[in-house]
Amino acid sequence: MEKADRIKELVEILNKASDAYYNDRDEIMSNYEWDAMYDELVRLEAETGIVLPDSPTTKTGAEENTGNGTREAHEYPALSLAKSKDVNVIRKWAGERALWLSWKMDGLTLVLTYDDGKLAKIMTRGNGTTGTNITYFADYIKGYPLTIKDKGHLVVRGEAVISYTDFNTINSMIDNPDEQYANPRNLVSGTLGLDISRAKEVSDRGVTFHAFTLVHTDEEILSWGKRMDYLTELGFTVVDREPTDSEHLQETIDKWTATVRSGKMDIPVDGLVVTFDDTEYASTGSVTGHHATNAGMAFKWQDTEAETTLDHIEWSCAAFAISPVAVFDPVSLEGTTVTRASLCNISEMKRLGIGEDRKTALTVIKSNMIIPKVIRADAHGTNFTIPEKCPVCGAPTDIVRSEKTETETLHCTNPDCTAKHIQKYTRFVSKTGMDIDGLSIRTLMRFINEGYISDFADIYNISSYKGQIIELDGFGEKSFANLIASVDKARHRHPANFIYALCIPMIGLDAAKRLIAHYGTTDFFEKLIGINQTGDGSCPETLSDFAEVDGIGVERSNAIIKWISESKNMALLKKLLSIVELETIEKAGEKTGTCAGLTFVITGDVHIFKNRDEFKAYVEAQGGHVAGSVSGKTSFLVNNDINSTSSKNTKAKSLGVEIITEDTFVEKFGGPGI
Repeated sequence: MEKADRIKELVEILNKASDAYYNDRDEIMSNYEWDAMYDELVRLEAETGIVLPDSPTTKTGAEENTGNGTREAHEYPALSLAKSKDVNVIRKWAGERALWLSWKMDGLTLVLTYDDGKLAKIMTRGNGTTGTNITYFADYIKGYPLTIKDKGHLVVRGEAVISYTDFNTINSMIDNPDEQYANPRNLVSGTLGLDISRAKEVSDRGVTFHAFTLVHTDEEILSWGKRMDYLTELGFTVVDREPTDSEHLQETIDKWTATVRSGKMDIPVDGLVVTFDDTEYASTGSVTGHHATNAGMAFKWQDTEAETTLDHIEWSCAAFAISPVAVFDPVSLEGTTVTRASLCNISEMKRLGIGEDRKTALTVIKSNMIIPKVIRADAHGTNFTIPEKCPVCGAPTDIVRSEKTETETLHCTNPDCTAKHIQKYTRFVSKTGMDIDGLSIRTLMRFINEGYISDFADIYNISSYKGQIIELDGFGEKSFANLIASVDKARHRHPANFIYALCIPMIGLDAAKRLIAHYGTTDFFEKLIGINQTGDGSCPETLSDFAEVDGIGVERSNAIIKWISESKNMALLKKLLSIVELETIEKAGEKTGTCAGLTFVITGDVHIFKNRDEFKAYVEAQGGHVAGSVSGKTSFLVNNDINSTSSKNTKAKSLGVEIITEDTFVEKFGGPGI
């Protein structure tokens, strides 16, 4: 193939993969494969001088979903950084100047603009020259203040990310595998591309902004490190950082790399960033392609390959599919011994060329130094065998081809298979639920696949399987002892967390707290167990009186009754109540306080309270309730801009709800220190 043809082919493949990575839910190649093709493209472009207009070497990344946002030009171009996997290349670039090392986070870059001490605009990076205005999400993204003490013009660039913990929890709650997200970066992009009507999902998904550079300030701060300190002082969540220089760069990189290798990073990263401390010098230089030559350099980890032999395929039954896992002869990668790697689905097995056990040679890497991945296979003419029965329940299996991606996955045909309810087990053991440390999704699935867990109560009997469990690959005596200690600790829990853990439809932690605050521990569970079941799972109209609880309503009340009316749920609840020891909460008495019995909606900026969370806490401490939207039950709308034509003000006026300022609220109901 001619070099020009190969360049055209690489551009097409990389752009398609990049678009899927940024905007879709399915990755079509690994980071390892993308980097290899990208490096080949860079080399060919340098050799031939051919750079196509849509080449990924000339762009910061694919265009993001825009949602309701409008496209606008950036005040300062948001260019990306040149990258290298060779520390010596970065040393040569850095010279003898003072440096800073920080994380290269794998999220979505945002640009925040402040004027007169207030957040004025939030933009996505887009193509580096223009981005999408998503200021309507200002109240829903964490990590930055809405108001700052700096009254000048200030521009901050940073990365919006979703933690691995939140990513796994969100994916576990999505029923359709075609709708699940491929990685946290993909989820952030999808989340910030949502319609404005779904803004609350941005905060529910834990999108958090981490500032990584102060682009402009009217203050004269010529040190990158001091600029980061200034952002911290203003109230921003700022990227972790450490000063270094060329002489100590390798040592600093090794230390940060060890943190990634430890597996304790909950924030997704895909490299490190080296930045000059001298911001005046950093602003000089030229722009090559889409890189500002002195703005910084990204260090990408070199993936180390290892050759091994497939021992067998372990078919692991999960919530929506039976996924293949390659178990192979031990290899050493990045200082750890690796024996297994997910193969994702049948289509990926075919693409790689997986064959029979002991007859397939594998090439394995640790992607981004964390996740073991098979990148090549040589089956020597053999083929793999697809199991005809589910490894958990023994029901027949079925191969399903996705209409969207044509990906082939293996499924259990039994709707009641324990493994299909993994998201419920994940919720049960979560910190918000029973807080059982050591039971990750992967560990839960292994226990379910081995037959140790078939309902929530079995988790508390896990100690009886000690002999078998400690024989599982990677699960030794110490990890088992830690798990048992965590399980025993989780027998003692607040009743609201227990209710949340039960996975009653429509009942989250907030609703659970309201139920317990209203009835108290004893009365609530006596009432729940005492419900006269209809036997068919329907909701007796005379028993929808959970609706009397503020914030519950008839629909949630009926959901509770329908859940407990199913005999299997009643049996499980009784079994669990005989195992756990719930904190005794007394039934709430008559509400007292200056806000007792009143419902407030708070909107816009606040200036007396530190933030809206403090405002809400005060109202609730005074016996009141804070709602998110204006309704006929709203007592007051608090808005410092009474004459605003916002939707909340308009609705309040149409319903006759009084609109008051924060100052008026404090006069009527008190406030901080009053």
